[in-house]
Amino acid sequence: MTLLLKLVLAPLLVVGSSLAGRRWGPGVTGLLVALPVVAGPILVVTYLEHGAAFAARAASASLLGLVSLAVFSVVFAFVARARSWPVTLLTGWAACLAVDLGLSFTPVPAWVALVLAALVAWGAAKVVPAARGEARPVALPWWDLPARAVATAVLVVSLTAAAGRLGPDLTGVLAPFPVGTSVVAVFALVQGGPAAAVATTRGVLRGLGGFAAFCYLVAVLAEPIEGWAFLVAAAGVLVVQAGVSGASSPRRPRVRRRSG
Repeated sequence: MTLLLKLVLAPLLVVGSSLAGRRWGPGVTGLLVALPVVAGPILVVTYLEHGAAFAARAASASLLGLVSLAVFSVVFAFVARARSWPVTLLTGWAACLAVDLGLSFTPVPAWVALVLAALVAWGAAKVVPAARGEARPVALPWWDLPARAVATAVLVVSLTAAAGRLGPDLTGVLAPFPVGTSVVAVFALVQGGPAAAVATTRGVLRGLGGFAAFCYLVAVLAEPIEGWAFLVAAAGVLVVQAGVSGASSPRRPRVRRRSG
């Protein structure tokens, strides 16, 4: 069961996000992949393999991991405008891992981690660079989606296999590690250029609110209600993202009617 989750669930969610991006643009891809499409399955697997207390502590630590994910998004967006995708990816990963390692030694209550993640995500959205030009159209090869799925599966299996040795705090901090984000951002950069990569990372930052809600709800509910916490957390994601989408959508100007 857990092996099936590792190999199927997260890759399918990343592929679904990629398909949505083909229809509605890289910003939508980033928004969707910023949801717990990878960290969610990782936390479910840790719950099934290590129990509710382990999962709750890992979910609380995952809130701190969102800080690293926001840092990765900003670094990737800046570097992508001038460097190749390997340099951009490695630079983003290095920044993310440096923050992850620092945060793994500073456990804090879930509500403090939630506030910190929200503040950093807000600040990151303010400093991420604007896209220059437009994403260039490209004919996608047949192996595009399978490659994204395989890359996601490899990264998820690697992290969950090491969870027992890493412990709940480091596992949780690493759970939001930009697995799906790395996959879609690199493909966006290679196929659509820097403008597509920046748009993707901007979408990622918009999606962090729902991600934070998911981790917080799992952190506080996993022990009291066991596996049901994940269903409640999934519902929380939908509520938060609906609010974010509604707030960010352009409003039509009101037309005043002349009396008489």
